[in-house]
Amino acid sequence: MEDTHITELLAAYAEGECTAAESSHVEAHLAACSVCRADLESVRLGFQAVAALPLVVAPDSIWEGIQRELRRRIAKRFLAVAATLLIGAAIAWQLRQGTGSRWEVTGLPGITSARAGEWIETGETAAARVKIGSLGVVDVRANSRLRMLEARGGEQRLALERGQIHAKIAAPPRLFFVETGAGTAIDLGCEYDLACDRDGNGFLRVMQGWVSYERDGGESLVPAGASCRTRAGRAPDTPYFDDAPALFVEALSRFDAGGQGLEALLAAARAKDTLTLWHLLSRVANEGDRLRVFERMVSFAPLPAGISRERVLALDKDALRRWREELAWTW
Repeated sequence: MEDTHITELLAAYAEGECTAAESSHVEAHLAACSVCRADLESVRLGFQAVAALPLVVAPDSIWEGIQRELRRRIAKRFLAVAATLLIGAAIAWQLRQGTGSRWEVTGLPGITSARAGEWIETGETAAARVKIGSLGVVDVRANSRLRMLEARGGEQRLALERGQIHAKIAAPPRLFFVETGAGTAIDLGCEYDLACDRDGNGFLRVMQGWVSYERDGGESLVPAGASCRTRAGRAPDTPYFDDAPALFVEALSRFDAGGQGLEALLAAARAKDTLTLWHLLSRVANEGDRLRVFERMVSFAPLPAGISRERVLALDKDALRRWREELAWTW
């Protein structure tokens, strides 16, 4: 038996993608190596499981970007192995995930669980921790009121009436939702703080991963290190990085409140603030302002190959998505 194993060739061999020379090499090695024979069987079982089970659909904004970067850095056969591992993790999570509607609660006297429709309420000094199935945990801060809505089809839904929560979620995207009076925070695999008053006015701050904050068709994509204000009765505010210059944040607040402050905002922007500028492309009042935002963005980050100025200014969804995915590697 050879001193080294052939793990890197097994996925390609199982899928019939090896050259004739590679196949001969693999078969000769397998004849003498029980370890690699067992690994090959595991790879084949993994492919069978992928074919038999439904997959969790991840948002293009996250997974397509990851897949593109993987293509840049590794060869095709390594990508096959990496994809198998990612899918296997999702399958394993699905198998662990229960479909019950009872949540474990700690920290509140006399309360050990909550069912759909029930409230968790903390006082001025109290706090609670809620285990959200296999997804993760939610820490409910003092003076908060949280309602457990439902657990169905792998999804977990809560509603924050007032107060603040800290959520830490480790699961496939778009399975954990928290509703407020101003919109819905949708987990994309992350850790975040969410606070609001009874009307929904408050903030979202992301520590890890991404959160999509949505209302009435409007969406703010908030990555780690960024925040987004929430306001009652209106579309989500524009996200910004927490270390953005004070002048930039003040100008953005004026813009979100009434469309003013764009000039000061563009002047104070840094390269990293293309997160905010990308969102502004579809939020400014007219084509002239959109052109100004676009020109400020390309001064920091030229358009990727295959994406034209005309398509971006026309708010072509595919062009905007592709540019955002390129920009996200610098955020």
